[in-house]
Amino acid sequence: MPTSDRRIARLAHSYGIATEFWDWKGHFREPSEETLIACLKALGVDVSTEGWVDNAFVEADERIWKQQLPDCVVVEENHVGTVHVHVRAGRPAHVWVRMEDGATLSLDQIDNQEPDRLIGDHWVGRATFQLPVWAKPGYHQLFLESDDQSCQTSFIVTPSHVDIPGTGAGSVWGLMAQLYSVYGENSWGLGDFSDLADLAVWAKTGHGADFVLINPTHASQVIAPMEPSPYFPATRRFTNPIYIRPEVIEEYAAASDEVRSRVEQSRHQAYTMAQASTDIPRDAVWRAKKDCLNAIFQVGLRPSRQMEFQAFIDRQGVSLSRYAVWCALTETYGQRWRDWPKPYQTPDSPAVEEFATRHSTAITFYMWLQWIASLQARQAQATATNVGMSIGVMSDLAVGVDPDGEETWAMPGLFASGVCVGAPPDEYNQAGQDWRQPPWRPDRLRQSGYAPLRAMFSSMLSNSGALRIDHILGLFRVWWIPDGMTPDQGAYVRYDHEATVGILALEAYRARKPVIGEDLGTAEPWARDYLARRGIAGTSVVWFENDEDGHPLEPRQWRQLCLASVTTHDLPPTLGYLAHDHVSLRYRLGLLTEPLEDEVARDASEQEAMLDTLSRLSLMPPGETDHHQILLALYRFLQRTPAKLKGVALTDVVGDRRIQNQPGTVDEYPNWRVPLRDETGRKLTLEQIYALTSVADVTQIMNGRLERM
Repeated sequence: MPTSDRRIARLAHSYGIATEFWDWKGHFREPSEETLIACLKALGVDVSTEGWVDNAFVEADERIWKQQLPDCVVVEENHVGTVHVHVRAGRPAHVWVRMEDGATLSLDQIDNQEPDRLIGDHWVGRATFQLPVWAKPGYHQLFLESDDQSCQTSFIVTPSHVDIPGTGAGSVWGLMAQLYSVYGENSWGLGDFSDLADLAVWAKTGHGADFVLINPTHASQVIAPMEPSPYFPATRRFTNPIYIRPEVIEEYAAASDEVRSRVEQSRHQAYTMAQASTDIPRDAVWRAKKDCLNAIFQVGLRPSRQMEFQAFIDRQGVSLSRYAVWCALTETYGQRWRDWPKPYQTPDSPAVEEFATRHSTAITFYMWLQWIASLQARQAQATATNVGMSIGVMSDLAVGVDPDGEETWAMPGLFASGVCVGAPPDEYNQAGQDWRQPPWRPDRLRQSGYAPLRAMFSSMLSNSGALRIDHILGLFRVWWIPDGMTPDQGAYVRYDHEATVGILALEAYRARKPVIGEDLGTAEPWARDYLARRGIAGTSVVWFENDEDGHPLEPRQWRQLCLASVTTHDLPPTLGYLAHDHVSLRYRLGLLTEPLEDEVARDASEQEAMLDTLSRLSLMPPGETDHHQILLALYRFLQRTPAKLKGVALTDVVGDRRIQNQPGTVDEYPNWRVPLRDETGRKLTLEQIYALTSVADVTQIMNGRLERM
């Protein structure tokens, strides 16, 4: 029920907590009072004392006046902006900026009519200054001097618009693949960066693809059991070393015959085991690979390689060493850092420093793994572009992290406690979703100058040709679910999208690489318009692109600035979708709130509307029932859209039909553990994929041939 104390609603609104929203059925909703109070508490509001609401109003009203400078100033280039500073009433204020290139400029003060205010035991005055409109995009610094006091803050100028290089005046297409499920006969039974390079070469030279979109390759646990979901990482700043190919590390060539034999024997055993396994055996593969990587690490580095490694360590800074310490601590005390002895739960504690000294070799090993992973990821990208791909590898950025992972240990104050991230009920997840991930506190993110966000975007773009942002709408608002409540009892908490999206645009601008936002799900329409204005491509899926009456959009009506596809990793491959596999699976798992018969009928009706459209556009004969022919017609439809980027699911071109992930589940379904198979159920290696003549059925369509049935 909505809150009965409207003061709580007003207070929540002042903290960026939405007090109303429209649900997936078009109904107006208001979060309960309990939900609002829990979200306020997660934002640091003391709700434990009598009269807390009045106290919180005073604090909210005075918090800006207590700051001499804002936590961070973010403006869009060529936009007029001002900054308010606070000094003792009647005292002078001098404000100036230092640009990234070292140039300095004093800012002009402009009049404001704000009277002085009594804050605590002294009067405070507000002065307003004009920000430089001509400032170029970049990370600058803003300074305030008043009498003998001085302070500074980040001044970030973001580009108004970023382009999508590599597409020219037309569009390009690429494959969408789950990297772990795609491996060759010389691999370890789980796809790695060498397999990715091979996949890119085949996709371009054999079929004309210009990119390969893969799942997130963020770092996970370094001891078993390893989290299977690439969207539930330990940290998004670093890479999962399971994707390293040991044999292509330079030091492998210098290893002894004994080490090389050991590596080859381990690889063969891992591959054989994977081929015999029903699911992807991550833990077993990682145990075998980690042991061999350690043996190669012990070979040592020649002098110039050591210099290169040290340069990598210096560039990554404290975040890398802290990550490596976390890895070593997990080996000693287990995966859940909250269960560690108390002295080790704080990264800056003397106990952690002493531990790092005692385990320096292990910590260096984990830093070395990150260096090797970065080198191999960059090599995959270089290989892709060297064979002619205009974009290359498109990386994926997860929306959140494991609450017990490295990121929450290294930056505990950045995350809200007592709540988790999820999604409200929608058409495909009618009970809502609890992603079990802690959200970033928008106030703490701002206080950090958005440094963690900047580092994350920069790191991801440095190793790939493009970046996809999962649930990019989380840069605008995030659905917070208080502990002990169900997903439908949450509330939206707003973030400063001018800053979050602007910094994303700035990193893309600096890297000269395109960025794609997965903007599916419940969204405010203006958010998609805002992303488009900033040059961030959206995501469009055939089954979701409908007009106001629910009819499929004509291809010419699709937006241009998007990554368009027939399916996604959260839906079955097209053959499975046409067979209503997603409906029957959700029914078996208890995820439907409507009767199965009604859901199948609704799904069949939606599909029928699409099939009628395909027939009317002469993309397939009327009454076609062969699912393979319907699949080809859907890609003919996709090829006709004006989308700048078009994604082809690898599962579709090989005939697979099993879904990789069923949202709303963890282990009820083998999420992110499903090997790639053909239409007969045969597990496929890269070499077998190369030999499939049926792949050309789809790729020739995407290349503009076989456009009609």
